[in-house]
Amino acid sequence: MKKLIDFFKLLSDETRLRIVVLLAQHELCVCEICGVLGLSQPKVSKHLAKLRDMGFVSTEKKEQFVFYKLNVEDKVIKKLIDDIKNQVDEYTQLAIDSRRLSDKDMYLNQCKVK
Repeated sequence: MKKLIDFFKLLSDETRLRIVVLLAQHELCVCEICGVLGLSQPKVSKHLAKLRDMGFVSTEKKEQFVFYKLNVEDKVIKKLIDDIKNQVDEYTQLAIDSRRLSDKDMYLNQCKVK
């Protein structure tokens, strides 16, 4: 029960909800998430750290990038995330984020230039 309560607490923040929905669609690095969401790297990193600390995301280093992916074992939580992901068009901001996700490689390339 605690895991479910923690999950709902984490998703009560709009930015974390947006990040979880993106990660339900693709494994992403911080610069890709920043580009898609139009948010600063420190803000995104803070939210990712909270998700990681609670065990909802995991990381994998690839070259100079750290990629984040969902790490959800709980069947109920997985279903909730899948239901949200499959209905993103019902939520304007999530739909915009999903459309911008197709440009994720552009954001990764911008990160390499810096």
